[in-house]
Amino acid sequence: MSSNPSPLNSSRFEGCTLTGALSVLTEVRDAVCIVHGPAGCTHHNFSLLHATLLSNDRLEAPRLLSTRLTENDIIFGGEDALEKTIARALSVSPAPTSVFVLSTCIVETIGDDTAAVCAKPRGVPVVAVPTAGFLGGVFETGVRNALSSVATLASPAAEVTLTANLVGEKNLEYGVDENAAEIARLLARLGIGINLRFVRRIGTGDVERLGAAAVNILREPALRPVGEDLKRRFKTPCIESFPTGLAGTCRFLEEAGRICGVDPSEAVEEERAYQAEMLSRFADIAGSRVCFRPPHPALNPDPVAEAVCAECIEALDLTIAPPDGVVIPLPYPAPVGTAGLRRMLHRWRVLIRGKGRG
Repeated sequence: MSSNPSPLNSSRFEGCTLTGALSVLTEVRDAVCIVHGPAGCTHHNFSLLHATLLSNDRLEAPRLLSTRLTENDIIFGGEDALEKTIARALSVSPAPTSVFVLSTCIVETIGDDTAAVCAKPRGVPVVAVPTAGFLGGVFETGVRNALSSVATLASPAAEVTLTANLVGEKNLEYGVDENAAEIARLLARLGIGINLRFVRRIGTGDVERLGAAAVNILREPALRPVGEDLKRRFKTPCIESFPTGLAGTCRFLEEAGRICGVDPSEAVEEERAYQAEMLSRFADIAGSRVCFRPPHPALNPDPVAEAVCAECIEALDLTIAPPDGVVIPLPYPAPVGTAGLRRMLHRWRVLIRGKGRG
């Protein structure tokens, strides 16, 4: 599910705002999510999320409930239906330690005061999340709104530790855990640990640690408003993107070190040596003739992916030779860190060798 903010990409390739928010909120494992709207909105998203979990070998089902608004509710208001569904959510087993209520387009249209219903005291936090997309919201809007809503469950930390939060991982993309592992590997060179994956496979109680990190690392620049919100709440500076490219990965180490007060020079030198050794494994494709195409015919090339590919082309002495070069799809999104580049170059090798055998 794309959440790239680039103006080169049409919003018709995005999912809806509700889907973006659920991709975040269903990763709070002890929460229940209520979709306030017609049953179809919940059914569609449950099917998508469940299929994604299964494809990643996670044998679990998202904890979703629907207010199942009827025609009568839409005419006279659905707040009573929401009250009853919140009560039902609090009675499920195991009992949730938080409840998130997501609005839909129809609810915003009829004017239900979802926030007021959620604000009533119930013993556990019931958080309203604005997710109606009919006024222009797309997938990434839901992601941002969900992250900011979950952050309201945290308080400023008494002590800041030499750790980082990973903020806004793309939970529906393949390789999400591999990307997190790469960030952890890079930060370990600086002696920086991972405080919280915000939000992936955590409990409500874990959110309380959100303000204890020395730095927030955003998955992509589109999450800058979330980074600014977290800085206002907890005074935590942020890095605006996961690292991409050879030089970009080293710059990431330099920035993380600067923010956290750690000298990054040794870590950068170690990473450069690691990158050189990685590139040496692909010496067999040096000099090959290649050409690139976007991952989808309706999308223009991603400039970040193009820059990463150009860097690797130069490092491996490849030749851009349309139209007879081996056709290689541009990666989307751009690979993360040195490990991401290694996986990308492995795919290039398979394509180049396959062409040679033909």
